[in-house]
Amino acid sequence: MSSTIESTSVQQPLVAQRLANLPVTLFAMVMGLTGMAIAWDRLGDIVNGGKAIGLLIASIASLLMVILLIAYLAKLMLHRAHVAEELKHPIRINFFPTISISLLLLSVYWQNLGAFALILFVTGATLHLLATLLVMSSWLHHSHYQIGHLNPGWFIPVVGNIIVPINGVHFGFMEISWFFFSIGIVYWLVLLTVVMNRLIIHEALPPKLTPMMFILLAPPSVGFISYTFLTTGLDAFAHILYYSALFIALLLAVNSPRFWKLPFFVSSWAYSFPLAALTIASTHFAHLSGQVSIQYLAVALLIVLSAVILWLVIRTLIAAFQRQICVPE
Repeated sequence: MSSTIESTSVQQPLVAQRLANLPVTLFAMVMGLTGMAIAWDRLGDIVNGGKAIGLLIASIASLLMVILLIAYLAKLMLHRAHVAEELKHPIRINFFPTISISLLLLSVYWQNLGAFALILFVTGATLHLLATLLVMSSWLHHSHYQIGHLNPGWFIPVVGNIIVPINGVHFGFMEISWFFFSIGIVYWLVLLTVVMNRLIIHEALPPKLTPMMFILLAPPSVGFISYTFLTTGLDAFAHILYYSALFIALLLAVNSPRFWKLPFFVSSWAYSFPLAALTIASTHFAHLSGQVSIQYLAVALLIVLSAVILWLVIRTLIAAFQRQICVPE
């Protein structure tokens, strides 16, 4: 009996410590899983069992979202100083909008649930606008940012705005959708210039941040989908957005040995959602253009995406069992 009490007393500080170090970056897992669920669902007409697989993955992503929200709210209540540190962190602050992006993506998948999807959409869009204002205010009135802190993860507060029109158009919020799309597309181009300057002129990204190179895929991929929803067509600008995303994918593929050599980090989940975004964009492009070759490409991308996320899930579980997650940075 006494040994049980002693072991409990030892575990409680350990649990509290791990909760205090719960990183907001874990919400990127929800983004990646939900993106893959949408990709499987969209390809369900040509891939046997695709919609059923998408439903399973979306259910897992939704459960994970609930667990992470409860855990992070507990961290906010019990360890506010640690949350404040993340908000001041020059890199992690950009991952707070992954919470609102996850809500928006879940809204897209559960679109047919009507009121539930609308609640997810309104909550996600509102939170993301607030998060964008918070993060961009931090950039403008900074006292601790350096060029070395700049990385493609800075796109995250902007990319989320481009997601809004996907369901905004569905719910009939056209002007609101154009508002969010305008924010996303304009400031993506601004940040693209700054980030490319960082990547080309200055020192290379450290290994832990290198997976974030894949985030370069997300803005043009998601931007293409949103733009075609807003304009209901495949015009010249839509082609530019999709093919620029395809070029970035080729560029990353050419440099793939660099990524294969990296060890696993929680930041490795940065591979997931951008790949999912390109897969969905390719499916949508094939549907609008009727190009069979792009449809084959979408299926190939879905296979790659599924393999990458399976690897990420396995490595994350191993890291969790080895207590390498939720530890001091």
